Amino acid sequence: MSQNNSTDVKRPSKIVRYKAPEDATPDDPTADYMNLLGMVFSMLGLMMKMKWCAWIAVFCSFISFSNTRCTEDGKQMFSSFMLSISAVVMSYLQNPQPMTLPWQ
Repeated sequence: MSQNNSTDVKRPSKIVRYKAPEDATPDDPTADYMNLLGMVFSMLGLMMKMKWCAWIAVFCSFISFSNTRCTEDGKQMFSSFMLSISAVVMSYLQNPQPMTLPWQ
């Protein structure tokens, strides 16, 4: 390959290295809100023995998990998910009858 600068179309003075902006990541608080809702509903399911609250907690945990960023810590997500699963298990262990909805 020839190193002839006269045919080289690159302009070294115009080459600028890309630097990502500081605030490039959008703040989408959906995962945080769903995590909080999941914990609240799982506590309601555990304390008040409401099966529908426990199932909503599982649903919120799944939504929170699907909306997280890869840079976040997984420990809080895992604890929220396990809390919601334990709310479902404990509510069905205390009362194994099928779930009745509150408006029925």
